[in-house]
Amino acid sequence: MEPASLGEVSTPGRVASAGEGVGLDELALAARNHGLPLEALRYEVTPAGLHYVLVHYDIPAADEATWQLTVRGRVRTPLVLDMTALRALPAVTHRVTMECAGNGRARLSPRPVSQPWLVEAVGTADWTGVPLRAVLAEAGAEPDAVDVVFTGADHGVERGVEQDYQRSLPLPLARGADPEVLIAYAMNGLPLPPQHGYPLRLVVPGWYGMAHVKWLRDITLADAPFTGFQQVAAYRLRQTPDEPGEPVTRIAPRALMVPPGFPDFMSRTRVVRPGPVSLEGRAWSGYGRVTRVQVSADGGRTWTEAEVAPRERRAWAWQAWHCDWTATPGAHTLIARATDAEGHAQPLEQPWNRGGFANNLVQQVPVLCR
Repeated sequence: MEPASLGEVSTPGRVASAGEGVGLDELALAARNHGLPLEALRYEVTPAGLHYVLVHYDIPAADEATWQLTVRGRVRTPLVLDMTALRALPAVTHRVTMECAGNGRARLSPRPVSQPWLVEAVGTADWTGVPLRAVLAEAGAEPDAVDVVFTGADHGVERGVEQDYQRSLPLPLARGADPEVLIAYAMNGLPLPPQHGYPLRLVVPGWYGMAHVKWLRDITLADAPFTGFQQVAAYRLRQTPDEPGEPVTRIAPRALMVPPGFPDFMSRTRVVRPGPVSLEGRAWSGYGRVTRVQVSADGGRTWTEAEVAPRERRAWAWQAWHCDWTATPGAHTLIARATDAEGHAQPLEQPWNRGGFANNLVQQVPVLCR
């Protein structure tokens, strides 16, 4: 299918009107996708069934026995690889934290209308597969190749454009070693679950989930920047519908807290007893390691430094953090805030855009001590 150009996309993403509640279409999206239960932040590696899931269209029917990956375009040697050939290549495993670009969207005001994530669209897995750079080296890029386009088997309509799900990466990134992009066929030591791209998907460490193309069936090297819908229309940081916007790429820093105590069923307000309370969570950034996590128990007026676990140089997984808090009777709002090695810090005010992307506003955890 020919990619849609920006000029063909006439319907911008919608922003909810003042006072408009979440609609049935958004509830339908929320019912078929799911986030990480925040108590599962306790797991260093997220069990596959608890890892967040976003499926744009349908989960395709797939059979590993007949699946093929084509590599074509501006290459010297076009390839057709079945799963046996891919599994015969040297494999690597990377622990990678993956986060949806729309995480936090439902907390924005005005609210962009789409999958209504709060803060739970994240997970960390051990992904096993073949380095993309090894496959590209076997195919051999022509000198004029600039972009690598990845096509999944999922097919649908978005804002009036019928399409296969497609994204691209610049060639230098695609064949780089840090981060090392994977053509993955296993998650946590087992074959990919259907909702995570069985039998083959892309894993792009440090980048938001839209880049990790699932049900991967084709890789095409192009001599010009890719202008498909998901590249030039969907995942852009825009304030107005008619501006081109900036592309969504690397994950902004975020810290999340394992909810302390026990919850009220409807409000999810946490209930704790007076006295010492251990607070813990995870923090990550697509720009490098997290160097600082600060915790506030009074809604951001004062801050305590948490202890942050180190991250290996070439790891792209979240880091554990913890600190102690002495709870006193009454209502409190707990906040965790991450800062990475490049100085990016979570904002205390919402970073709004029309798509609700890369919204790393600090998490607020209401707590009642009694």
